[in-house]
Amino acid sequence: MPIANDLRPTEIGDFFGQDHVINNRSWLRSAILNDNLSSIILFGPPGSGKTTLAGIIANLTKSRFVHLNATGGSAKELKSELENAQKFVGERKTIIFIDEIHRFNKSQQDVLLPFIERGVITLIGATTENPSFTVISPIISRSKVIELRRLEKEDLSKILDRALKKFPTVKLDKSARELLLESANGDARILLNLFEDVMNLESKVLKKTDIENLNIIKTLKYDKTGEEHYNIISALHKSMRDSDPDAAVYWMMRMLDAGEDPLYIARRLVRFASEDIGLADPHSLLVTIAVYDACRFLGLPECDVHLAQAVIHLSCAPKSNACYKAVLSARSDIKKYGNLDVPKNLRNASTKLMEKMGYGKGYKYAHDFKDAKLSQQHLPDGILDHKYYFPSEMGLEKRIHEKRLTDRAD
Repeated sequence: MPIANDLRPTEIGDFFGQDHVINNRSWLRSAILNDNLSSIILFGPPGSGKTTLAGIIANLTKSRFVHLNATGGSAKELKSELENAQKFVGERKTIIFIDEIHRFNKSQQDVLLPFIERGVITLIGATTENPSFTVISPIISRSKVIELRRLEKEDLSKILDRALKKFPTVKLDKSARELLLESANGDARILLNLFEDVMNLESKVLKKTDIENLNIIKTLKYDKTGEEHYNIISALHKSMRDSDPDAAVYWMMRMLDAGEDPLYIARRLVRFASEDIGLADPHSLLVTIAVYDACRFLGLPECDVHLAQAVIHLSCAPKSNACYKAVLSARSDIKKYGNLDVPKNLRNASTKLMEKMGYGKGYKYAHDFKDAKLSQQHLPDGILDHKYYFPSEMGLEKRIHEKRLTDRAD
């Protein structure tokens, strides 16, 4: 057995990390210790403790506990366990833990619903994917979604101490210890797998160089909540903004290979498409939305090429921040002037009283005019002459710029 399984805690006091959901005043802790758990979905990155938490529940509960893995399970096996659970109704509660529940398709998940509704089973689902996209909404509505986070360094340190206590022949100096903790990148499973790799090194006290010489450290230095994360995402943004596709692909792959969630990268690209390109190339937004969907459907490793396609497209596209500046300018006026009244000509006269009050009076219907061009009041009194959108002369936005100049001349 891998030591990651051997060291898996069975008591809640030995579960390190996730204090936001397992602290002394939390619902989850109380539900586990009082053995009155309702259905839950555990959502979090690999190595954050989802399976470990389920194992603790299995150890502490008086209920029947059934462990299924959706990667190897079948609909037939699931139905068999659900039917078996019905035999114990009124005698003993059944908890069914489904690891990787996002691997079950919609029809397989649908099978669970009547058993959850009738209280035949309590469901514990574990997933690394956002349940909003991967778990059907009827199950989500009948469950508490509990988000686990990537483990902090101090939590990993406690886990490493447990391993060292169980295997006292392994000695690490400070530099070797730091290397293992940093290389784990918030993942307890990676940490313990690395520890297992160095267990047989013949050295009284292992140093950083001893571990590096094994060439087993494959994870890149990348803290998703620390400085390096912000340094690299900044480098990616600025490389794309400066139209350097080579640098942009490099920084994107640095993030990806270091364990960054591809959907996080995809979301940043969607934002970039409007903030730094906008109407200079409206197609960029469509590309990034399509790439986000591709990442969600395929996941790693296949989605790396889709992200690269988007990064290269955005780097090579004409740039304009006119949309972004329009947002900032309009927001500034809203903050400055508050809730200005909508001009009456733009209001709908839904009732006779509204009509008498002048709602809709003087409104001109654009399609009644040549080229649907006309002039009437659209902004509130007090900011009638304010402008927010100033199109650049880049890409397709140049056409908008020229059209606005022509309209003003007319």
